[in-house]
Amino acid sequence: MSNAQYNPLILSFVADLFFAVKIEKAANDLKFNVRWIENADQIAPKSPKAPEQQLGEPLVGRTAVLLDDLTTWKPALLIFDLNNQDIPWREWINLVTSVPATRRIPVICFGSHMDVEAMKAAKLAGAKKVLARSTFVSQLPEVIKKYARVIDQEALRKSCQEPLSEIAICGLEEFNRSEYFEAHEHLEKAWMADQSVGRELYQAVLQVAVAYYQILRGNYKGAAKLFLRLRQWIDPLPDTCRGVDIQKLRMDARIAHQQLLNLGPERIKEFDLSLLRPVYYKLSGGNEEINE
Repeated sequence: MSNAQYNPLILSFVADLFFAVKIEKAANDLKFNVRWIENADQIAPKSPKAPEQQLGEPLVGRTAVLLDDLTTWKPALLIFDLNNQDIPWREWINLVTSVPATRRIPVICFGSHMDVEAMKAAKLAGAKKVLARSTFVSQLPEVIKKYARVIDQEALRKSCQEPLSEIAICGLEEFNRSEYFEAHEHLEKAWMADQSVGRELYQAVLQVAVAYYQILRGNYKGAAKLFLRLRQWIDPLPDTCRGVDIQKLRMDARIAHQQLLNLGPERIKEFDLSLLRPVYYKLSGGNEEINE
């Protein structure tokens, strides 16, 4: 998708036609796309025998589908109507704001000013802003502009044309020597020293490094958590950023993640370490691909 075609997405858990029309108009005026989820079955039908999901349990069924959809669609903003009884908004807001893969997605809610309990519950669940319905309608354009997490694609593209910092190169060299903890330390410093949007690159490689480190330690939960967290950093990046082959790194991390899931916590010691592949990158002005 080119930058000219890019329109950030609002995911709207709203069924009321009055509010849907208001959201659609405000979103279109601001060049946002809208995807509508009017009821929970649009995510995945829930088996009547399925137990209630508890926070901290492995994600299965509907919650797993929701998480996968969110990480695929990459919405800039979630809007929940607290009066929509066909959406388990308490559970879903809590999930979105607590899981590493989605917790950077801002959530705003609107509901009846008379329903104080619901508005408090939404705030406790992690919503960035909870508004009375009248205020939501009157301030909708300003609310979208203030809270939507929009990536400046052009700024990211330009920042990705800059060279790697020296400390980041040290981190990549350590990564490719399987010195993942040391790579984490240098990439963290590179990220903290860089205030441009391109710093996301260092955080992305860092997350892969720590995931691989946790695999070597036999820490299944830690590795699985980091692979989920990785997506919010690596997915927005272009296929090449500062000479780093992001497309390959993204695919390598996905393969390693799938291998981890296939083995499960009981068999993590059987993980094929050849899947912990190096980062491919080119130094600025150079032609040689560096991978070891």
